[in-house]
Amino acid sequence: MVGERSSPAMNRRRALSVLGAAAAAATFGRSAIGDDGPPRRTGMGLVIYCQRYRREQLKQQENVDLYEPLRFLEHCRGLGAGGIQAGLGVLDASDANRLRKQADAWNTYVEAIIKPPKDDADEERFEAEVRTAKEVGAVAARTTIIPGRRYERFDTLAEYRRYSARGRKMLERAAPIVEKHRLPFAVENHKDHRTDERVALFEHVGSEYVGACIDTGNTFALLEDAQETVAALAPWAFSVHLKDQGVKEYEDGFLLAEVPLGRGIFDLKRMVETLVKAKPDVRFSLELITRNALKVPVLTDGYWATFPDIPGHDLARTMRTVRENSTESFPDVESLPLDKQVAVEERNVRESIEYAGNVLKI
Repeated sequence: MVGERSSPAMNRRRALSVLGAAAAAATFGRSAIGDDGPPRRTGMGLVIYCQRYRREQLKQQENVDLYEPLRFLEHCRGLGAGGIQAGLGVLDASDANRLRKQADAWNTYVEAIIKPPKDDADEERFEAEVRTAKEVGAVAARTTIIPGRRYERFDTLAEYRRYSARGRKMLERAAPIVEKHRLPFAVENHKDHRTDERVALFEHVGSEYVGACIDTGNTFALLEDAQETVAALAPWAFSVHLKDQGVKEYEDGFLLAEVPLGRGIFDLKRMVETLVKAKPDVRFSLELITRNALKVPVLTDGYWATFPDIPGHDLARTMRTVRENSTESFPDVESLPLDKQVAVEERNVRESIEYAGNVLKI
């Protein structure tokens, strides 16, 4: 779990070379660092969504797609990260082999992002993507099963339950395929199910290859204690989205902003310890989406349409946490020009990588 560390005795010429290579990788989206380049600063990888603005900039300036898997792996290594979680699609044998060899040479991991099969006809597409993930040596595949944020997407409990049942069916279709290929399939808690619902789903599916991508921040928006969510889902963990959150009260509830690791409200050290104890080999991937703070309107009737049974003390605890940890303000990232958006995104990611390596020791 612990990545190699750069030597403090590195001479000045070597340091300048490393900084120049890292800058080139960040600027062009491709690593300028050879196999004898700097060791990673953390074993934590990056989810593609951490680099949305960088991707847009590179498309405009270089006409390249940063999300292409090998390019993204090179880019993340240049930043000092230990792996990637990315959409792989279906790769031909040579591209899959190239990605696998490069990941192995750099001692980095690959996790796939794969949508579950929506119906019987979609199973062929799903199995092809699972096969690619196995060919590149992916340690897991992350997915979601219910669209949108529960309190925004659904107006009625009946509608939410229909989509929840649909998600269950998708996992039932996926299970025999991931079992066949022996690929851990990690379902993210994506502001959809509360923890008891998600555990019940895993127990219903009953597959050793269907488990959790534990997002450390999402279920705070569902009025859950984040540490309790991590502890409850830890036995099911195949993957982790590591994130921290800043909060601020507003008239309809609270604002929830993704902030660099260590700058938010969560006890990340405790979360990491809980997860490593339960699953020593689980990979941590930063999912810090640089954007404006999200509104979580817990004081409106609409929020509660799909939550008939949340106890009042959950709301009280959540709002107390918000008031005791309120951030004065959050930046309006979406109004900035693209180069400024990239700069904010870059700072967020680099600060999180340093924190993961130096403080969390992952």
